[in-house]
Amino acid sequence: RCARFKGTEPLEFIDMKVFDGNIIDQREDALEFVKEHIELHAKIVGTERVEKWEYPIEAIREAITNAICHRDYETKSNVQVRIFDDRIEVWGCGFLPEPLTVEDLKREHRSILRNPLIGKCFFLIKFIEEWGTGTNRIIYECLDYGLPEPLFEEVSGSIVVTLKKYKISDEDLEKLNERQKKVVEYMKKRRTVSRTQYSKLTNCSERTASRDLEGLLRHNIIVRKGSGKKSYYVLV
Repeated sequence: RCARFKGTEPLEFIDMKVFDGNIIDQREDALEFVKEHIELHAKIVGTERVEKWEYPIEAIREAITNAICHRDYETKSNVQVRIFDDRIEVWGCGFLPEPLTVEDLKREHRSILRNPLIGKCFFLIKFIEEWGTGTNRIIYECLDYGLPEPLFEEVSGSIVVTLKKYKISDEDLEKLNERQKKVVEYMKKRRTVSRTQYSKLTNCSERTASRDLEGLLRHNIIVRKGSGKKSYYVLV
């Protein structure tokens, strides 16, 4: 079951589809639905046209694959893909198999298959690797894409994977100087920066770094964490 909602709350549908058929087709249909409702950006690099989706397709494919492979088929609920203005949520069915926890999904862990036959099928057609690396790959793909680390939660008996966007528009970026733009790109992958790091990254004085960081704060692009010499900044 896939839906594109208006805004950031699951209140008003823009589009909604329910896919039947075998689970292999459902996986591909769900991914195509996502592609229909996210942006595809293109720019010319040298003499070539380079296209980039709004979200990393491999991370979305992995999240959908995991939800189908590991769902609890004894329940009557559906795997769901929910698309909002600021995020994509993939809802599975059923709690994590013991002894796995949500925190385990963020680090190296062993593969525990709820549905061994489906898992074997997906392994043979190279949908999964049976090494417990799927969630780590989702995290890597998002960070490498310059997006925040995805969120893994257990909500109402379901495992939910959320891929988010930073709240930075092209209009916001146009207001920044080259030093600020460079550090924003750095923070998309490293997530945090201190005033000293800013100074070293942009080869400027700490006084200039402080002024630039204050500008980013005013534009609501970053927020300050901590206090005094231990303070640092993260993207909104």
